[in-house]
Amino acid sequence: MVMKWCATTIATLALVACNATAPSDAIAQRPAADASALSPAGLQLVPLTIDSKGKRHTFTVEVAGTSQEQAQGLMFRTELAPDAGMIFPFPTLKPASFWMKNTVIPLDIIFVRADGSIESIAANTTPYSLDAVSSKGPVAAVLELAGGRAAQLGIKPGDIVKWQSRR
Repeated sequence: MVMKWCATTIATLALVACNATAPSDAIAQRPAADASALSPAGLQLVPLTIDSKGKRHTFTVEVAGTSQEQAQGLMFRTELAPDAGMIFPFPTLKPASFWMKNTVIPLDIIFVRADGSIESIAANTTPYSLDAVSSKGPVAAVLELAGGRAAQLGIKPGDIVKWQSRR
């Protein structure tokens, strides 16, 4: 009986290991997503580009569209691929303020105006910090990328962000 239980348990564990999905913090290491693609966290994946001085930088980002998704953000993630991120679109223009509570990795927090231009960038924010990271004025969205990525790519205020909307 014990031998049968052990064999069954080992077979089950092997099956689980073979069918395991990627962890939620290994998001968007695949090519640009279509509108129906979902991240391991269950969020819609969409393509996003940033046009910067004649160069186009392409990302696949999760859409944090609801207040619950926005409250969770990238908390508890242990890594973020260089071509990944999260977009927080707002239904109306508003000043935006974020913190890094329960956020394990540094992020670049990019504030985006209604016309798609970057208003400001909070670079390499400090993990776990409770300090507010705020826009300078009303914005239409906030984009989070891996910390240091904006500087690495030369992304600056005034550059243009475009993404596929949820509609």
